[in-house]
Amino acid sequence: MEPRISVVIPTYNEEGNITACLESLSKQTIPRDEYELIVVDGDSADRTREFAEKIADRVFIQKSKRVGGARNDGAEVAKADILATTDADCLIPEDWLENILSAFENNPDTVQLYGTVAPIEPGIKHKISLFLANVFSGLGYYTHTLYYTLGCNTAFRTEAYHSIGGYKCIDAGDDLEIAQRMRKIGKVRLSTRIKVRFSMRRYVQFGTLKSLYIWLYIVIKGGNSSKYTYARQKYK
Repeated sequence: MEPRISVVIPTYNEEGNITACLESLSKQTIPRDEYELIVVDGDSADRTREFAEKIADRVFIQKSKRVGGARNDGAEVAKADILATTDADCLIPEDWLENILSAFENNPDTVQLYGTVAPIEPGIKHKISLFLANVFSGLGYYTHTLYYTLGCNTAFRTEAYHSIGGYKCIDAGDDLEIAQRMRKIGKVRLSTRIKVRFSMRRYVQFGTLKSLYIWLYIVIKGGNSSKYTYARQKYK
């Protein structure tokens, strides 16, 4: 039986998070044989792949650059007509895949679907930060000015994804840029029923304002910068 949906999870030195992420993905409301879990690893120096192989259907080292390249590598081996992406430091609600499939089935013109995020870490500061991020996402969507399609919580029709060449292999902003190309071939839709719990570790360790400044700086520079590094940061 071919899966109905393929989930691609890029990793790099995520031994502390990948098991919890994959376990949450293993407890979905749709049968386990209706979806596949694909982990694309950036040649981690820790036990990420070892832990992932206990749960995921396929684990391999990426051949392309950056996190967008890892997602593209996963898409190349995906078997399903629907492709979903998330991150190794996220926790996924049980109805995530069911809601994604339902949204595509009910909206045949949709080529890309994305949702909202909530913090894993406790604290009102994190809740406010992501509440504002979700408001910003909604404003962008309803004004048709910006599609805040975070790679930790988005899905595509696989055929459409391949037709536009997938993600660009850049350091930051790839998950926003892809929506601008996807919207030219079909509907890019925001659904508040599609939610994931998102780690705030980057903002805890490096500071919210600094992290956002670095991300914005790199995006303005076209996705890559010799001044700052956004991907593969080392966490405590």
